[in-house]
Amino acid sequence: MSRTKHTAAKKPRRKPSAAAAASPATASPHTRSIRNLLFLKVTAKKTGGPATPTPGKSKRPHRFRAGTRALQEIRKYQKTSNLLVPAASFIREVRAISYRFAPDINRWQAEALVAIQEAAEDYLIQLFGDAMLCAIHAKRVTLMKKDIQLARRLGGMGQPW
Repeated sequence: MSRTKHTAAKKPRRKPSAAAAASPATASPHTRSIRNLLFLKVTAKKTGGPATPTPGKSKRPHRFRAGTRALQEIRKYQKTSNLLVPAASFIREVRAISYRFAPDINRWQAEALVAIQEAAEDYLIQLFGDAMLCAIHAKRVTLMKKDIQLARRLGGMGQPW
């Protein structure tokens, strides 16, 4: 069986009138099928078979209120003692910086790299904590660049600019 192209000229589509669009009985079959698909809820069988559409209201995905997810992440990271920065990218940066200052140093002990990473993360955590206190003092909850600059200046950690 061979396939042939339909060569008939297409008819221009008419816009449906307001009355026709309002009543579902007079809507086109294509519109009705789309409307039905919007209200179908897809459920998978427990036997692992393919999902079958079932009529009914579709359920929206769960959404947390603003800030809830951030508080969950804060609690999660406060419970753990793991390092937050990925080790591979941190080591790559340390090697690049050390090569800039001393090109002859190309070997690092693993414990030295871990110690540098722990010190760097501790410094950043303290800096962000101090900067957050500066933001709260300014009656804001949003951390800004000027808060980090003020925290560095007050902490005697060098000029921020």
